[in-house]
Amino acid sequence: MVEAAVMGAGAWGTALAKVLADAGNEVRLWARRPELAEEINRTHRNPGYLDTALPESIRATGDAAEALAGSCTVLLAVPSQTLRANLEQWRSHLEPDASLVSLAKGIELDTLLRMSQVVTQVTGADPSRVAVVTGPNLASEIAAEQPAATVVACTDSGRAVALQRALATGYFRPYTNSDVIGAEIGGACKNVIALACGMAAGVGLGENTAAAIITRGLAEIMRLGIALGAKPTTLAGLAGIGDLVATCSSPYSRNRSFGERLGKGGTIEAAREATGGHVAEGVTSCRSVLALASSYDVEMPLTEAVHRVCHKGLSVDEAVALLLGRTTKPE
Repeated sequence: MVEAAVMGAGAWGTALAKVLADAGNEVRLWARRPELAEEINRTHRNPGYLDTALPESIRATGDAAEALAGSCTVLLAVPSQTLRANLEQWRSHLEPDASLVSLAKGIELDTLLRMSQVVTQVTGADPSRVAVVTGPNLASEIAAEQPAATVVACTDSGRAVALQRALATGYFRPYTNSDVIGAEIGGACKNVIALACGMAAGVGLGENTAAAIITRGLAEIMRLGIALGAKPTTLAGLAGIGDLVATCSSPYSRNRSFGERLGKGGTIEAAREATGGHVAEGVTSCRSVLALASSYDVEMPLTEAVHRVCHKGLSVDEAVALLLGRTTKPE
């Protein structure tokens, strides 16, 4: 049993708090809004994000210091672009040797840093203390205890195994991996490709197109990942193609649903309203992923097309024509 703090009571943070509690750990769940913490403690549900019954052993709080006190494992479940600001407020409350686990999937806009790099930079923690949990993990399905697998990536194998044990339940199977770079690049890029899949579905294109986008999207992800030092086997596994397929295929994927509304002619604002008031992570990530790829001279045409639709006013039909009109070449 470990004492764990889950910092962020959105759908994914709530789902992993449930996994940790079901695995027999002591769990504190931090919510940004104190009234949400009170509701979770009173009803053992989080209806605004993940309306499923939660173990009564989860204790929610709106006080970050209370959540972090004594926690040897800290799961960071806030959006990627807010992670730095939150960590700056929390770092003085972190236990000296706590495992810091990033759940966010993105590249920081201003710095082009991966989330584990943001964690080490802000907290001063040794990189061996920082882990990443990523994979084909739709929060609603995990909360419903449907069988799922994930990757715990950490350069410290002992810490990775300890986290693996803390997260292992009858329905949630974690695998360890030492390739933090590959795990993070797979997670950050797949949201952008899922937007492309959604856009294609929105304009009425079918499974052939979806398969082509997923496959060529994986090629882009692998090019960038390998340039950064990732292992191809990581991106061919759960953290790469596994996460990509789940996010591109599921109607429960916010990025795919968001892209589909854009494909049907909706604006970013209209898509945001239709998907619960949140902008999909890929809308922001396409900017930072494309900038990171450019800095390594890596070509990512699908990501560039998504960026032009989301931020440059290109229509989805024009983006499709642009991609189909590219010079033919060997696969």
